[in-house]
Parts: sequence; C-alpha cells; structure tokens
Amino acid sequence: MQTRNKVLDDLSQLMTNAMGVAQGAREEAETAMSGLVERWLANRDFVTREEFDAVRAMAQKAREENAALLARIEALEAGASKAGE
Repeated sequence: MQTRNKVLDDLSQLMTNAMGVAQGAREEAETAMSGLVERWLANRDFVTREEFDAVRAMAQKAREENAALLARIEALEAGASKAGE
C-alpha cells in the first residue's frame, strides 16, 4: 500500500511541476507577444487615444469658429448690400 501511495504522490508531483512549467511558458509567451505588438504599433506611427481626442477637439473648435466667421461675413455682406441700395 505504501508503494502505491508513493507512485501516486510522485505522479501528482510530476503533474504539478508540469503545470508550473506550462504556466511559466504561457506567461513568457504573453510577455513576448505583448512586446512584439507594442513595437509593431510604435513603428506604424499610430496615435494614442489621447492624441486623437485632442486633435478632434481642436478640429471641432475650428469648425465652430469658421461657422461664426461665416455668419459674421454674411451679416456684413447683407449690411453692405443694403447700404449700397
């Protein structure tokens, strides 16, 4: 009976060690893949979300300013055409 428990204990220890090795290999593969993806993205000149949002806000402000200036020009032109009549 003692021999059988020893065999099961050894088998259990072997499986535990194998799972530890597999877990370590998985973590190492994840780290390597993450580094590879980060390098690939950095080489592609992609912008960050923060940079994109900042430029989008600037574009929105410029559109609003253009609309205000257009309205002002139209009002001035309307006033000039009435004065010329």
